[in-house]
Amino acid sequence: MTQHFTIHDRLPGMNEYTANQRANKYGGNLMKRTAQKAIEWEIRAAKLKPIKSPITIHYCFYEPSKRRDKDNIAGFAHKVIQDALVSTGIIKDDAWDYITGFTDRFAIDRKEPHITVILEYEQ
Repeated sequence: MTQHFTIHDRLPGMNEYTANQRANKYGGNLMKRTAQKAIEWEIRAAKLKPIKSPITIHYCFYEPSKRRDKDNIAGFAHKVIQDALVSTGIIKDDAWDYITGFTDRFAIDRKEPHITVILEYEQ
C-alpha cells in the first residue's frame, strides 16, 4: 500500500542549515522547527492515516535548477520530513524498526519547486 503527500515548496538545504547554526546557536533549531511545522501542515492537509508497519519512503525533489548538490537538498529534508511524520502520528518513530529505507529522485521544475513523498508499506 502507499500514501503520499506533497510539500509545495523546496526546503532549506544542509548548507543553509549549517550556516544558520554557525551564525546563531539557535538559528539551526529555529530553521528546523519552521520547516517541520510547514511539513506537518502538508501532512495534515493530505489526510494521511497512521501506519503501523515499517515503511519505505520515496522522495522526489523537484528543484528550480541544478544549482544545489543532491546531498545538500536531501540531507536536511530527510531529517525534518521524518520528524514531521513522527510528530503528526503517521509513524511511531523514525528508528530502524519503523523506516526500512528510502529512495531519492531528483528532477527540475522551474516554475513550481516541490517535494513529493510516497510512503510504501505492507498492510
